[in-house]
Amino acid sequence: MPHTSPDIERLLGGIRDRDRAALGRTLTLVESNLATDRRLAQELLTALLPLTGGSQRIGISGVPGVGKSTFIETFGCSLVDKGHRVAVLAVDPSSSISKGSILGDKTRMEKLAVSDGAFIRPSPTGGSLGGVARKTRESILVCEAAGYDIVLVETVGVGQSETAVAEMVDCFLLLMLTGAGDELQGIKRGILELADVIAINKADGANTEAAEHARAELERALAILRPAGDDGWRPKVVTSSGNTGAGLDDVWRLIEEHRAVMDADGGLERRRRKQLLGWMWEMVDEGLRNAVREHPAVAETLGSIETDVHEGRTTPSAAAENILRIFGTSPGKEKVER
Repeated sequence: MPHTSPDIERLLGGIRDRDRAALGRTLTLVESNLATDRRLAQELLTALLPLTGGSQRIGISGVPGVGKSTFIETFGCSLVDKGHRVAVLAVDPSSSISKGSILGDKTRMEKLAVSDGAFIRPSPTGGSLGGVARKTRESILVCEAAGYDIVLVETVGVGQSETAVAEMVDCFLLLMLTGAGDELQGIKRGILELADVIAINKADGANTEAAEHARAELERALAILRPAGDDGWRPKVVTSSGNTGAGLDDVWRLIEEHRAVMDADGGLERRRRKQLLGWMWEMVDEGLRNAVREHPAVAETLGSIETDVHEGRTTPSAAAENILRIFGTSPGKEKVER
């Protein structure tokens, strides 16, 4: 094994010993954007790789107000009661202006947060989906190395975050509210195409009958919209309640059924390998974008190029080609076309 720094050795030992403080420090290192921290994080992740891959990775999404936090807390506690160790990575929306984030997941999941069998980590997006993808993927690996056999990834439930999370988990759980069947035209087909399991949430009290009606309607619609995929799995719909815990055993049963179907013909391994290659190319794309911006010749002329685009003197396509031309020119031979 290559030589590692004393700090890395201490973190490695803490992760192997399932020390929560070491886990927190490691995730902070992984989330850092500093170049020196990134190098240390990659060294650490490489050393941890043999300990990763043993968890069930489950993405959970739903529109604001669907009750994700309550559902995840009750669901997480039920999994802990079954003997599992549960890590929750809650992707927290950050302001695109101030880059600040709410990071309130621990206050919204108080019971789960104090459980010895659970670990909650709110992760700010920093206004960048690419940042979410990298940091969350690497955080999943760290949690697996620390012995968590179930990793729940909560999305912000808006925009393209669902796709980013679906591409890093084994099973994607979509929470929906009653009325889904009647309002099917208003549902984004894209999110339905991502879901492996769908739960009509808040199915309690006076809402129980309406939730069952929505489940039946959505199940009929999915028979048309989502035939069985290449892996033989057809999305299933159940009702659930984060408040009462009703239906959570059914949700878990379907997640395990999905896992069994994926395992049967090597589908899970194929999915994870595809995700790894996709992750690699995303990192290449991100690295090239940063390299272009940081290139001295590009940096020197970028302001004037952006001004030309802003004031309508050139098209974005022509400006992009010019930037790439400058980036590909040897130092000292740059030619700027205005």
